[in-house]
Amino acid sequence: MKHFKYQAPGSYEEAGNIVREARPGTAAVMAGGTDLLGVLKGELLPEYPETIVALRDIPDTDYIKLEDNLVKIGSMTRLAAIEKSGVFDGKLRAVSQAAHSVASPLIRNRATIGGNLCQDVRCWFYRFPDQAGGTLDCMRKGGSECYAIRGDNRYHSIFGGMKAGITPCSAECPANTDIPAYMARYRAGDMEGAARILMQANPLPMMTSRVCAHTCQVKCNRCSTDEAVAIHSVERVVGDYVMEHLEQFYSAPKQETGKKIALVGAGPAGLTAAYYLRQAGHSVKVYEAQEEAGGCLMYAIPNFRLPKTYVRTVIRALEQMGVQFACNAKLGENVKISELTAEYDKVFIATGAWKRPVLGFDGEEFTEFGLQFLVDVNKWVNSKERNNVLVVGGGNVSMDVAITAKRLGAKRVTLCCLEQREEMPASAEEIARAEEEGIEIRNGWGPVKALYDGSSLNGMELKACTALRDETGRFNPSYDENVRITVDADSILLATGQRVDLSFLENELELAVNRGLISVESETQRSSDPKVYAGGDAVTGPTTVIKAIASGRRAAEAINNEMGVGNPVKTTQTGLIHFDPATAQLKKANNGHDLSAAERCLDREDSTSLTAGEGLEEAKRCMNCGCYSVNASDLSPVMVALDANIKTSMGRLIPASDFFCTNLKAYANLEPGEMIEEIDIPVKEGYRTGYEKFRMRPTLDFAMAALSWAYKMDGNRIGDIRLVLGAVAPVPLRLPEVEQYLIGKEPSARVAEEAGELAVKGARSIGHNDYKIDEIRTFVRRLVESMI
Repeated sequence: MKHFKYQAPGSYEEAGNIVREARPGTAAVMAGGTDLLGVLKGELLPEYPETIVALRDIPDTDYIKLEDNLVKIGSMTRLAAIEKSGVFDGKLRAVSQAAHSVASPLIRNRATIGGNLCQDVRCWFYRFPDQAGGTLDCMRKGGSECYAIRGDNRYHSIFGGMKAGITPCSAECPANTDIPAYMARYRAGDMEGAARILMQANPLPMMTSRVCAHTCQVKCNRCSTDEAVAIHSVERVVGDYVMEHLEQFYSAPKQETGKKIALVGAGPAGLTAAYYLRQAGHSVKVYEAQEEAGGCLMYAIPNFRLPKTYVRTVIRALEQMGVQFACNAKLGENVKISELTAEYDKVFIATGAWKRPVLGFDGEEFTEFGLQFLVDVNKWVNSKERNNVLVVGGGNVSMDVAITAKRLGAKRVTLCCLEQREEMPASAEEIARAEEEGIEIRNGWGPVKALYDGSSLNGMELKACTALRDETGRFNPSYDENVRITVDADSILLATGQRVDLSFLENELELAVNRGLISVESETQRSSDPKVYAGGDAVTGPTTVIKAIASGRRAAEAINNEMGVGNPVKTTQTGLIHFDPATAQLKKANNGHDLSAAERCLDREDSTSLTAGEGLEEAKRCMNCGCYSVNASDLSPVMVALDANIKTSMGRLIPASDFFCTNLKAYANLEPGEMIEEIDIPVKEGYRTGYEKFRMRPTLDFAMAALSWAYKMDGNRIGDIRLVLGAVAPVPLRLPEVEQYLIGKEPSARVAEEAGELAVKGARSIGHNDYKIDEIRTFVRRLVESMI
């Protein structure tokens, strides 16, 4: 072990102060030490502790008392003392049985009940030592996945897992969409529930499923073995469901707040903010410079990627919610920010990035702005004859421009960009689509000058780009000036990005501006003027649709909070989570149905959605990543079965069912510096209690399956019963359905058999742990048979 400072406080209060005063994560609490020493040797903690706070020498913490039908156990009481205490010989026999079942006499002579109740899991992936030539960074330790899902899971849960933190896919999504949660609702047959969870983060799933780059899929844990879950395909099915039931999801608020909000810009950020603000009951009016609302969704994204019917339908749905739209309202011209701030309680600016950047090469005036080209095509089919088109740029907009030009009739379309193929910002799918349609991509070339003769454009001279970034990682392309090529073209479309135009800002409105963008607080989107919020491209520069949506939601939530209107509590998966072990083995993702290159055109979508059944199959590929380890404490299921209370050093009395069954880590229920001080167990007249566990060998210190029980008879019938399983789920698992079945019944072989079957209802092997199902069934059947 490494060096640490050893502290032996004289009281729980002193121990708590030591922990609280230490830098977070650098003080570890030791009870008996039998578990912690192994943790330290394996270097399992996120940070090796600088201080060990030993509790075992605190006076008057090692005791067993019987007071007024209540057994009180000091948290530093050794397990050996508990197993030998006569206090537990009668009605509380389960306590001594569980204490006796822990490991070996040597361990029990040192281990304490407090330490046993708070010990961490025995999962070997979690306990893989960091100094053993590598790490297994499982979800419980803050990593990305539970290795038991696809690895050795003999000792793991058969009743599901529990969330151990935000999953990698959700963390990668700019809107932090709870992807596993809506997938789980879909798998359960609750499409409405899936849609509602999705729309808590993103009110435009029918659009993002079609245009988002879906970086979430890059972080899917399946990427390491086969293909990522096609999240965009499932989202599209759910988004289409929302389109079919708009009245359910875009409903007017039940109560008005009397507050007025002005939104400037009807792109994804503005539409998102409008949705959440109107949901809260505010009066919302959106000002849009174009003829129709929708921003880039309407004008900058081709119809073959996002049919405009979807955009117009959602706008109508927002109008039915009560959102007002004022189009042809140009900020700085016929609309002034100062007027809006005077009339409205809050103003949200999301004007987008529509300004053409100037690259500064000779002949640039002969080129066209790629974004304006897309706008013109979306307004009307561009009639200019183009035979030989050169597109400059490597992002998704460049791909849209190139494909659009090709479908307009260009005989040849060439795309050049600074990036090498693996560096291109465009998605792999869009690059492949462009190449399928005969577009030639030339990587590693930047513009030198346009070639022209009078007013006639002939092509462009390009130079080789040798590196995109300098030694600091900053974007700063370098070139080999001696390596040049010429590309013939009668039309050059520049798609190298857009700029934000803040010329509408007025002198009297002092908004802080940084690098030509509006400065805001990252968590709230609030500008330097407390009445003005901003989001989307106006804050970040050209960005993705989903990032704009995320900024619109943050702004709406911040405005709601400031106005005293609470935001809805986000629903998610709670308790035990599940996945489908059989379908999860399907290696091939269903990425949707694309039209062939010959079938594609400008005015029809390039792909069709999955059917509901196909979407369900893909949703089943989601492994619902969580922690599938099992609780290691033998005493915790007993405490739940006996209705014990956990008394803490801060004076709190926590029911055992709350302390052990609601959180993946029981000790996470304690505040910093708070410790278990005492366990209080009521002695109930007429009850019999017990504990039984299955393990590989007597000296192995954890159960493979366990059952704790407390019951009383009412004549020949079962009057009351509590059954709690251990080592088969991440937390002690009570069996209320079995209890309800047994109460009032006379024990018999048939009742025992049916109770055993009911106990394993919902249990499912995740690979190699199906033996636990037989053990549970046997435990329950044997218990009922013993009552006969």
